[in-house]
Amino acid sequence: MQANLFDGDEPTGEAIKHSIDDALLLEYPQIVDSAEATQMFETLIANIPWQQEHLRIAGKLRAIPRLQCWMGDRTSEYGYSGVRLTPCPWHETVKVIHDRVADLSGTTFNSVLINYYRNGQDSVAWHADDESELGESPVIASVSLGAERIFELKQKHQTPAKKYKLPLRHASLLIMGGTMQQHWLHQLPKVQGLKEARINLTFRNIIAD
Repeated sequence: MQANLFDGDEPTGEAIKHSIDDALLLEYPQIVDSAEATQMFETLIANIPWQQEHLRIAGKLRAIPRLQCWMGDRTSEYGYSGVRLTPCPWHETVKVIHDRVADLSGTTFNSVLINYYRNGQDSVAWHADDESELGESPVIASVSLGAERIFELKQKHQTPAKKYKLPLRHASLLIMGGTMQQHWLHQLPKVQGLKEARINLTFRNIIAD
C-alpha cells in the first residue's frame, strides 16, 4: 500500500455515515486541503515531544510499536493498560486541527492522544477506548495525516464477531460515538513493506474526578 499524501482533493463538510449496528461511525474524507494537511504532518513530526511508552507484558517491559504524545488541558490526565499519561501543553498546529474537528463534530475536546506510526511495522492492537475517565458513551474524533492505513473493527461480545474495515486517508476525520466503545474493538494492523509514516490524532474528553 502506498502513501496517499498529494491526492489534490478539496476539503468537504459532508460526512459519510457508515452503518454499523447502533454505533455511530462518521467519516469526513478530507477536512483540510492536501497541501495544508501535509504541512501539518511535517510540523508535527518535527515539533511534537514524542515519547516511547512501555507496557509490562508477562513480567517484562516491552516498547509499544509506535511513538506517542498525550496533549491537552492540565486536568486531563489519562491512563490505559497500566500507563499513566500527564498532558503536555497544546501545540498551535494541534489546536488548529482541534478547532476544525470541533466545527465539524459540534464537540470540543480537552485532550488528544497523538500516535506516530513511523512505518508499516508500527501498529496498535485490538482495544476499545472504554476507560472510566472517558465516560459511558464517549465521542472519539480521529484525524489521520500521512500514509493511508486500514482501520479494522470487530464486535466485542459476539461469536462469530462481525468485522468492518475502512481506509484512513490523509486529512480524513473519523468520528466514533454512541455505543462504539461499549460493543466494538478497533485496531491498526501492521502493513508489510510500507515505509511511509502516519500520524493519528484521537481527540477525546477526559472527565475529571
